[in-house]
Amino acid sequence: MDAVVTAGGIPLPGEPLYPFTKGGEKALLDIAGKPMIQWVLDALDGAKTVDRIIIMGLEKPSAVQVNKPVWFVPNRGSLLENIRGGVNKVLEIDPAQRHIMLVSSDIPAIQPGMVDWIAETALQTDDDLYYNVIEQKVMEARFPGSKRTYTHLKDHDLTGGDLNVIRTITGTSNDKLWDRIIAARKNIFKQAALVGYDVLFLLLLRLIDLDGAVKIISRRMKIKARVLVCPYAEVGMDVDKPHQLEIMRADLGRTTRA
Repeated sequence: MDAVVTAGGIPLPGEPLYPFTKGGEKALLDIAGKPMIQWVLDALDGAKTVDRIIIMGLEKPSAVQVNKPVWFVPNRGSLLENIRGGVNKVLEIDPAQRHIMLVSSDIPAIQPGMVDWIAETALQTDDDLYYNVIEQKVMEARFPGSKRTYTHLKDHDLTGGDLNVIRTITGTSNDKLWDRIIAARKNIFKQAALVGYDVLFLLLLRLIDLDGAVKIISRRMKIKARVLVCPYAEVGMDVDKPHQLEIMRADLGRTTRA
């Protein structure tokens, strides 16, 4: 499987990480002596399920090292266009690719075995979208104080992961759907508009379980989705805020000193 790494984000003045990036690329934030994206690339390099790596939006490719075949694609200006550009590059290289891995450049704690678990678990079936979620108890045991946002279901309290798998044709079709998905990522009201306010009502009252939610959302979005309850908190530990950056610097600093 090929991996598309999204690395085009540049925090703007007023955004939480701007004092640390100061107009530079978020992916190149220093964490324990390495650019944040390098930790992610090291995990992909070591994963046996990853064949090639496409890096979207990194303006300074010389800042990173990759051992596997790698392509650098210029920033397309938005997350949606970077995802689509990455998928198209994969299909240009190998038109037979059915699924790809989408990886955020801001999950530096991931390890090769975690990448392999996701790829191997996902491809037990043949769905359009595989979305990783991590249970609150797993996240808070591994990263106490990370202050993630959780969705509270009847049977689970979950946060989303940032390493997922999609069918290639899903990533290159239905522009309106992808625009809505990306716009809704961190806004509960946009999420409600996407899947329906009745689903939001069931969520708020904890009257729906994970399987039920996935079935309703798949039907309304007209895709075949599967949720993977990932045992690795690292997959959901992205760096969006200063306190999360400090957590990662301390955590990976201990790794480099071990």
